[in-house]
Amino acid sequence: MTKRMAPLAEWPLEARRQIIGVFTDIDDTLTTDGAITDDALQALHDLKAAGLHVIAITGRPVGWSEPFATVWPVDAIVAENGSVALFKRKKGNSHASSLDTLLSKSYQIDAATREHNYAHLQRVLSRIEREVQGAKRSTDSAGRETDIAIDHSEFTQLPQEAIAQVVQIMQAEGLQATVSSIHINGWIGSHNKLQGAHWISRELLQRDLSQEMQRWAYVGDSTNDQLMFEAFDSSVGVANIARFLLELKHLPRYITQAERGAGFAEVAACLKL
Repeated sequence: MTKRMAPLAEWPLEARRQIIGVFTDIDDTLTTDGAITDDALQALHDLKAAGLHVIAITGRPVGWSEPFATVWPVDAIVAENGSVALFKRKKGNSHASSLDTLLSKSYQIDAATREHNYAHLQRVLSRIEREVQGAKRSTDSAGRETDIAIDHSEFTQLPQEAIAQVVQIMQAEGLQATVSSIHINGWIGSHNKLQGAHWISRELLQRDLSQEMQRWAYVGDSTNDQLMFEAFDSSVGVANIARFLLELKHLPRYITQAERGAGFAEVAACLKL
């Protein structure tokens, strides 16, 4: 466990010079009040212009992610906590314009297994809504293919004891469960944000992330980013991570001064060498 979050200014220049790519959370890391801000969007452009890979990894559904994967300057968006990825492919030859791109989708789980899992996930979702007072499925649930989500802070406010009850039901039903800054996510399988990062690195970039962990940074804000904070030496929390400090077993190595999208812009500025 990292015992102290150092100010971003203490991120060594030598370590920053080694960075070839950035993995980032989306909600409350890139976004502020549910939307990406101009400074965060410019930060994505700046990172790409500097030649870095940029991959967003989120608990949001693949359907919700599609418009952002189309227009944001990112290599890919890995959605639903690692199970499915969206990335752009050129139509025809490699000289096609940006208007001639297709959005491709890749899954870690085969179609038959996804169909079987989906039925069980919907049963669990209905049980949670019946048994946990105030629990409601997230408003983006229609776009989910491989997981379920209960809203705890986006449009519905759930007390901590209700959040804990939702997690307990998910786990009792054989699901993985994690709590983001806005949702409680549940899914079937061993994938998670870290495993998804390794998968997309192989699938899209033909890179072995396990051999170059020191060459990638991760930026996040919540308890469901802990695996990433623990795994990456260059891990950064945007300042609003402060609300989760008592719940975090693994802290990011560095912390920004600003919250949310403005904090992500600070990280990008550090990497514009």
